[in-house]
Amino acid sequence: MKVMVCGMPGKMAHIVAEACAKRKLDVIPYSLTGEDLTEFNGFALLKPSDRDSRITGILKEYPGLIAVDYTHPSAVNGNAEFYVRHKIPFVMGTTGGDREALISLVKNARHPCVIAPNMAKQIVALQAMLEWTAKNFPGVFNGYNLHVVESHQKTKADTSGTAKALVKSFLEMGAAGKEPVIEMIRDEESQTGKMAVPKEHLGGHAFHTYSLDSADNSVHFEFRHNVCGREIYAEGTADAVEFLARKIEAGQGGFFDMIAVLKG
Repeated sequence: MKVMVCGMPGKMAHIVAEACAKRKLDVIPYSLTGEDLTEFNGFALLKPSDRDSRITGILKEYPGLIAVDYTHPSAVNGNAEFYVRHKIPFVMGTTGGDREALISLVKNARHPCVIAPNMAKQIVALQAMLEWTAKNFPGVFNGYNLHVVESHQKTKADTSGTAKALVKSFLEMGAAGKEPVIEMIRDEESQTGKMAVPKEHLGGHAFHTYSLDSADNSVHFEFRHNVCGREIYAEGTADAVEFLARKIEAGQGGFFDMIAVLKG
């Protein structure tokens, strides 16, 4: 199984490449990147200005490859269009971008891919539980105020996609929140103080707290998931790659999310 991990020299791309290599997946020495870089640790980097002209030869050399995308939110839609244009199955771990346009693109093209705002299986399972609750008990949190605080390394440019997904479920349960419902924390002083992030993990963490309070503040619910490091996402991404490869081999390509990966 051949994998092209895109987003080098980013830390997440590097860790995902290591996780795939541990699974004995063949990580090829190419990666999509920004316009300013050409090589990193043995990886030839494909820039937006030349990737269309270079990809044909790469696909001939590595037929059947699957791309894994951990680039930048601003590149999400352009990269997806590139994958669809060249018929490259992909796993999209990058958050941000125009998600509606992204899903519409792959569904219309019936393009084989896994797209999820979070690749950590345990957090995805929590997300699935909350979606089930919202569907079966709509209005259970009527009259409750919702506030979410999420902290990530300062290099994360966008609001957490996981936080957005879980907020959607809480709102469907009847909760209401004052804008902004999601408070982003990217400064290290608040991260170590307010969020209690260990200093050694300031460069790579995901701390989320979801609070629901009754109108008179007599009742408080709190959901929390704190992750130090990035390995949990890398392992889930490798699972998604293997899942997608099995689906393609069985002739069942199309759009999948991480809940489908869990069920599979």
